[in-house]
Amino acid sequence: MSRLHRLLPFLNWPRPTVALLRSEAMAGLTVGLMVIPQGVAYAALAGMPLITGIYASMLPALIAVLFSASVRLSVGPTALTCLLVSASLTGLAEPGSVQWIELAVWLALLSGLLQIVLGFVRFGWLLNLVNSPVLMAFTQAAAVLIIGSQLPALLGLAQQDLWTQLPRPHWPALAFGLGSLVLLLLARRWRPGFPTVLAVVVGSAAISMATGFEAGGGAVIGTLPQGLPTPYLPGWPGWATLGQLLLPTLVITLVSFLETASSAKVDSGKRGQRWDQDQDLIGQGLAKLASGLSGAFPTSSSFSRSALNLYAGAQTGWATVFSVVVVLLALLLLTPLLHHVPLAVLAAIVLVAVMGLIKPRAFMRLWAISRVEAVTAGTTFAVTVLSAPRLYWGVITGVMIALSHFLYLRLHPRIIEVGLHADGSLRDRHLWHLAPVAPATYALRMDAALDFATANAFERAVTEHLAAHPGTRHVMLIAHPINWIDATGAEAFGRLSAQLHEQGVTLHLVGIKLPVETLLRTAGHLQEGPRLKLYRTEAEALHASETWREAADSPATQPG
Repeated sequence: MSRLHRLLPFLNWPRPTVALLRSEAMAGLTVGLMVIPQGVAYAALAGMPLITGIYASMLPALIAVLFSASVRLSVGPTALTCLLVSASLTGLAEPGSVQWIELAVWLALLSGLLQIVLGFVRFGWLLNLVNSPVLMAFTQAAAVLIIGSQLPALLGLAQQDLWTQLPRPHWPALAFGLGSLVLLLLARRWRPGFPTVLAVVVGSAAISMATGFEAGGGAVIGTLPQGLPTPYLPGWPGWATLGQLLLPTLVITLVSFLETASSAKVDSGKRGQRWDQDQDLIGQGLAKLASGLSGAFPTSSSFSRSALNLYAGAQTGWATVFSVVVVLLALLLLTPLLHHVPLAVLAAIVLVAVMGLIKPRAFMRLWAISRVEAVTAGTTFAVTVLSAPRLYWGVITGVMIALSHFLYLRLHPRIIEVGLHADGSLRDRHLWHLAPVAPATYALRMDAALDFATANAFERAVTEHLAAHPGTRHVMLIAHPINWIDATGAEAFGRLSAQLHEQGVTLHLVGIKLPVETLLRTAGHLQEGPRLKLYRTEAEALHASETWREAADSPATQPG
């Protein structure tokens, strides 16, 4: 692939045919009809003007599909990213105010720039800092908070102090909210490919207008601006405010791209291709920049809309192009139809989108697999909920616990004494109750790299065994699991080798890998001689052990 094709991935798209464009148009129409009401609903969740949800569904989606490797993903507003925007800006400005909009745009620009830089320097591997249990717990906690934030609008409750006054629902709004919720849930189960969201929005708008819902005190979307978005350049927020946005920017960057990863891995697997995470970082970053310059908020890949895109038969990026055209036509021609849509209906749309994220059984399965990771997930969930609206503390806590556990495991490698099993393999001698490989022999295996983190544990295991078994004359190191060694590990090996030589103990290295062998030879610690033997295979070492077994069993070595 040429450099130009790597920089401009859309040049790799197949040449369109009539049949291809027809199927792509149908997929684009399906996704476009879904993203319009979802975008408006998610804009409300982010505390932004509702029209920005449509803005975030056009140019960002087009930019993302042109410059990303995963061309069948639907990019635009998502519930999780919008919740993070709202949570990050709470306390810094009033939702919907000019300052709030400017700060949301700054979040889009900063997170977009960060993703572009990470993509260009090939740092997509940083995604591995967030493991699956932490992401699962954070996502479920965020879903709980989203549901809690939408319940007042869904149930038609007045915005008042619920602790001092009994809630007084607006009954028509309650009917709209619960009715829409039931219809959307039933349709998701029985007709997943049908544009139910759009049908519910249009139907509720018609009923609302016919019954005078707005005149009766019901909350509706209201008048939305028509026409294309104009370029938006936010004012300078000041260094102090910008500093407060840095941590939310990092979390939004990480979480939004993990959303992308969940969809991109599915898409790449179905296409039988390797996922190019760095190119997707660049594409998603450019999409965020486009969203910010449109006066909107950070975007991400929607798992539900991406799944719908695949379900509708999308094969290339042309499906997204058609969906953008659908959204564009709706923005220019159909925004007056959204005026009478009750806000309770938007709340139902958000709830249905996030209810599938709540999976309590995932914690139970995790507990059965790994209790440490289950505790990490539970802590992440609790901190996320309790720290609201500062949700990023949940992610940070989960990542720190996971990294601490990882570091603990690295500092405490698995080192076992092995013995010869009946099946001919070398296994844990104490677990399987096996005899030593040979008399006066300590055969061990360390399932880790020999580096600064494990060198001390390696030395301690050998020296403690020699102290407890002074008659040991041979130490056999099964070295094939050691695939990396650094300067600290080389020094530790050199000290141990010298110690064994002074004590008259022979060191037998079995299956040492070439990179490890090369470094040890360079360091001068791998000079074969009477006290240092090398074997390529375990079978060769076991055969050699017969020699000192026979020597131990010979009459000349027996006392008396």
